[in-house]
Amino acid sequence: MEQDKYKRDFIGFVERLCPLGNDAATIFSQQLVTVRFNKGETILKQDGICRYVYFINSGLVKTWFESKDRSFIMRFFAEGNMFTVLDSYLAQQPSAYAVEALENTVLTRISKTDMDKLCARFHTAETFFRKLISMASVNMMSRIGEILEEQASVRYENFLGENPDLVQRISLGDMASYLGITQVSLSRIRAII
Repeated sequence: MEQDKYKRDFIGFVERLCPLGNDAATIFSQQLVTVRFNKGETILKQDGICRYVYFINSGLVKTWFESKDRSFIMRFFAEGNMFTVLDSYLAQQPSAYAVEALENTVLTRISKTDMDKLCARFHTAETFFRKLISMASVNMMSRIGEILEEQASVRYENFLGENPDLVQRISLGDMASYLGITQVSLSRIRAII
């Protein structure tokens, strides 16, 4: 029963982007698998190959990478969102990013193999996937632009405005890493704002 609800949540997200039709929705749903990760558990290792598109039924995850002595967080994804590591997923090559559960997390996923089959069989599935990739590309370009152009204090204010419900769920260390600053700098910014 719970599994069916999780699948319905995934399909509901898909149909908000592109109505699938009954046949496509039924077959799409049959390809979905629900998995659980504990807080701190790795969903995808850095240098692993991302083979899934995920929907977050509950919980919170981060995509991040480690470079030399520092980690950098690219994105946070909370319940109701869909994610993948786009370049690794599309090219089926090792990922520069890792994905980690920041809370106990329930994900419903579909494999690249099954998604490719659905896209070949149903135009609506292909349309959904194209829209998902377009959204992911726009979000990534926005994130890169923000990192390159905005001051850390502006990035923090933007994050607060766009994600007020996440602030209490993310550690100061992770927030600083997301902003590309030290925890000391984040503390200064928080004291001013």
